[in-house]
Amino acid sequence: MSNRWGLLQVLQDSFFFFLWDSHSTSLASLNSRMGICLGSPAKSDDDRSASGQVFGVKVAPGNAKPGFNPSNMQMHSGILSDALVGSIVDLSVSSNLKSFTFDDLKSATKNFSADSLIGEGGFGYVFKGWINENTLTPCKPGTGMVVAVKKLKAQSFQGHREWLTEVNYLGQLHHENLVKLIGCCSESKNRLLVYEFMPKGSLENHLFKKGVQPMAWATRMQIALDIARGLSFLHSLNANIIYRDLKASNVLIDSKFHAKLSDFGLARKGPSGDGSHVSTRVVGTIGYAAPEYVASGRLTSKSDVYSFGVVLLELLSGKRALGDESIGGAEGKLVEWAKPFLGDNRHFSRIMDTRLRGEYSKRAAQTVASLAFRCLFVDPKNRPPMLDVQAELEQIQALRNSPRPKMELRVTRPSSQRSHSTPQ
Repeated sequence: MSNRWGLLQVLQDSFFFFLWDSHSTSLASLNSRMGICLGSPAKSDDDRSASGQVFGVKVAPGNAKPGFNPSNMQMHSGILSDALVGSIVDLSVSSNLKSFTFDDLKSATKNFSADSLIGEGGFGYVFKGWINENTLTPCKPGTGMVVAVKKLKAQSFQGHREWLTEVNYLGQLHHENLVKLIGCCSESKNRLLVYEFMPKGSLENHLFKKGVQPMAWATRMQIALDIARGLSFLHSLNANIIYRDLKASNVLIDSKFHAKLSDFGLARKGPSGDGSHVSTRVVGTIGYAAPEYVASGRLTSKSDVYSFGVVLLELLSGKRALGDESIGGAEGKLVEWAKPFLGDNRHFSRIMDTRLRGEYSKRAAQTVASLAFRCLFVDPKNRPPMLDVQAELEQIQALRNSPRPKMELRVTRPSSQRSHSTPQ
């Protein structure tokens, strides 16, 4: 299959995606009025696990190129049109991507062998592969450029929908803090995506996997800033893209511990004109999704701000957003447990990850805790925009990198101090 034929097929698929998306949005408005929300037993048009998660594969889809400059924000083909996603893929978007044949990707991944498998989720499976850096043709394993190949499950219609969304967005968006989509495959019933490979895996693994060395305070703050820059870029576009699926497993880490957002299958165009929100089906992950979105299906960029607050809280505490044993087990919610301490400078240290061993600036930690508190406001109108969040984190980083002598105190938790749940 030639590049031209592959791209035309993507265009054809996208037209049907547009028809389905328009229909499902209408259904979502009805569902939201009926009170359908995450984790409910009622079926929606997304393939979701019992935990409320969608496909969200935990993988490491490319080494970052030298000269990393997070402030370098750009889009490949100019400003996004208001009709980008939920509409038809533009040839100028798709032509930025390599159209792989299925045989190409079979060869690159050793025929999708078990020893090449690096992740699995509702969308399908993710394999490690190798391609020539210049020609993008498959090459011998262990040579050339490492890539991550995501292969759609044959029976997953929702996965196909999310495949098209990723092609739409990542085919056009280019930013240092978004995982790069190299190409795709649309051949017969096969749907695959090829990404840069992120060698350090997911933030989730670094925060919660047993036996992994805890990340230092400076690394955590760099990752928080990288996430903020990625979200600010998405929100600042004319099309106002809402990521909708920010969580620790969707934040991937490169060889220099810089973070990038991955998995854009749930991304959505934000409100246009005088619109205040987008009414849509409720998808995402319990514990990260904003409460007003879960309750009503009304989606805004402030929904992403809430999710960022949860991830920031995970970076501070080293605890999972939901189900952490130290805060109540399966029913324990990190936000509910931490909120009473976030706005209290005298007691905020109760939430701090003990694995940091007090090796962080007290003033900076207080500032970050306060920022997380504001991102988690129940009323979305009171949450700061991501550009303000980014600016505050950049200021913290600038102070840390300042040549002035550091006179700040370090915080050490007394060994007798124990974490405990607090009433809502």
